[in-house]
Amino acid sequence: MQTKRASGVIRLVRLVCWRLGRLILLRSNVGRTGYGHVRIQREGVKAARIAGRRKILGIAVSAFIYNGRKVTQMRISKAIKQCFVGLVLVLSACVAMAQQAKPVDNNALRNAAKDADEWLTHGRDYSETYYSPLDQINASNVSRLGLAWWYDAGNEPGTIESTPIVSNGTIYATGTYSVVFALDARTGKLKWRWDPQIPHPNFPAGSVGKPDKVRTGPSICCGPANRGVAVYDGKVYVGVLDTRLVALDAETGKIVWEVKTADVNSDYSVTGAPRIVKGMVIIGNASGEYATRGYVTAYDAETGKQIWRWYTVPGDPSKPFENKAMERAAKTWTGEWWKLGGGGDVWDSMSYDPETDLLYIGVGQGGPWVRNLRSPKGGDNLYICSIVALKASTGEYVWHFQTTPGDEWDYDATQGMILADLKINGKMRKVLMQAPKNGFFYVLDRKTGQFISGKPYVNVTWTSGLDPKTGRPAYLPEMHYGDNGKVVTVAPGPAGGHAWTSMSFNPTTKLAYVAALNSTFRYQQDENFKPEVGVYDWGISFKFPTPTPGQQNTAPPPTSGGFLLAWDPVTQAARWEVPNWNGGGTVTTAGNLVFAASNIGDFGAFGADKGEKLWSVRLVPQFANPITYMVDGKQYVSVMAGRGGHSRLYTFALDAHMPIPGSPYAAPRNAAPAPEATHKPNQP
Repeated sequence: MQTKRASGVIRLVRLVCWRLGRLILLRSNVGRTGYGHVRIQREGVKAARIAGRRKILGIAVSAFIYNGRKVTQMRISKAIKQCFVGLVLVLSACVAMAQQAKPVDNNALRNAAKDADEWLTHGRDYSETYYSPLDQINASNVSRLGLAWWYDAGNEPGTIESTPIVSNGTIYATGTYSVVFALDARTGKLKWRWDPQIPHPNFPAGSVGKPDKVRTGPSICCGPANRGVAVYDGKVYVGVLDTRLVALDAETGKIVWEVKTADVNSDYSVTGAPRIVKGMVIIGNASGEYATRGYVTAYDAETGKQIWRWYTVPGDPSKPFENKAMERAAKTWTGEWWKLGGGGDVWDSMSYDPETDLLYIGVGQGGPWVRNLRSPKGGDNLYICSIVALKASTGEYVWHFQTTPGDEWDYDATQGMILADLKINGKMRKVLMQAPKNGFFYVLDRKTGQFISGKPYVNVTWTSGLDPKTGRPAYLPEMHYGDNGKVVTVAPGPAGGHAWTSMSFNPTTKLAYVAALNSTFRYQQDENFKPEVGVYDWGISFKFPTPTPGQQNTAPPPTSGGFLLAWDPVTQAARWEVPNWNGGGTVTTAGNLVFAASNIGDFGAFGADKGEKLWSVRLVPQFANPITYMVDGKQYVSVMAGRGGHSRLYTFALDAHMPIPGSPYAAPRNAAPAPEATHKPNQP
């Protein structure tokens, strides 16, 4: 009886181990022997090391898997004892490995493009491609996509613009007013939530024009948005509206360190997502609408100590310039621009090339918008509306390309910059691609900044075209305003042909996917403009002149038209487009898919090659940038959506059947806490 019981235990152990081995083999690509068994690891340590590299729960079991040989010269009781001891050791190893997080270090970030499962940085990789090599969800089965779970962000009013980050099975994302939360990427269960408690508004009502007004909160341009976090070495980094850069413990959400990136009494704010490069946290700032002086700063990721800072526009020329780049830039300005600030904020995109150690930053518009006010005798006004390459290690200027010299239409060049290798005219080129507000799609040599090509991707009326050698635009004199109350209607308008939403690039189709917009705007200088702290310093008027008798009034600008655009950067031509699908960012995958959002609240998937719609679901209007990731062998697609205090993180998977929820829960800042259940994951 004892022999039979022992034999049964041994068979059970062998069966369990064999099944685990088979599962491990399928999941981890561990080699096979000629007999189809998992190859025996001679040392348990070696198996554990493999487990650490592959992050597969239970791979240490391979050290104990039965190899097909009979147990001989062993008493039954000893066999039982050793089997149970082995199983205990296996389970202990499994638990230990399950608790061991994969480090997010310089090597992990540099190789993020090769890590299909996670989404470690803003655009998934340093090249900011918004491309995922995952293909479990693909064009043939995406119609089976369903809601797996959702989380109520429960934010105050404002636009949701966060790109979630996924690391070690956790999603980190932000809501309005710089709130950060961490969720279980499998279920949506809340792990922690951090609210910096940003006060607002910036000044009490009725303060305009009063010299003794007292600041009560940060000055905000276009709502209290935040575009996401960065993760590195056990910390989560977030730029806060009140200009702080804060490092949070990734496990608890508690503050590790914080530093002020600007004078809190000034009109600066921070809305962009930080980037991590070589152990440094890189962050810019916003508030170009208040005509602040733009800059980008690098801080030590461990301590928060400032390492370098690079200004985008020159300061007071009576004082020493910070560097030669600022000295050269000052020659392109006139008047007393420094008293107004000059603009040029780095409020959104950055990319990084580890091979050249070049950090690319997108620079915003001049401040005020009206060039007559900031630089009355003209000039290019470097480095506004430019792509600038800096040496990441030192912050030293390397090259720049200005998309809109002397801009006066709010044509930021802060939109996403994608790095890729393209075959152009029979030669492989290392390029940088951008579709900025001014309506042109640019392809540049990313090593030198040399202009390769540029064509309009939306309707453009401010220029007759680009110089084919330099890329410099040929301005149309009739599009200039600021003299004698002149009013001009220009395309694109200040919303741009493409704004902050993510552009993606698929290396298989060789297409870029853009949420594009055709629009116009009427510009006129405000003759009564007077700069004031806490007030928009656009310098334009929204009160247009009354027509004289017999004169027809200027027709209102035509209705804007948005669309999802697939653009070929080699031929500089549209491959396909889908009307009304420009309501958020895009992400593309190896499954021949592009995920995008409509302007009425739909989230959908399109064939990346031909643009046919394959799946969609109605959620809520106003989407951020979608991502995709894999946990425990299952691929998910996540996106944040909503505004006005009604925002949610939605996550989809194949064959999931969670009903689409109703209107998101939203509560005022001073309201009582929401019921506990609303902060827990909502899932089947």
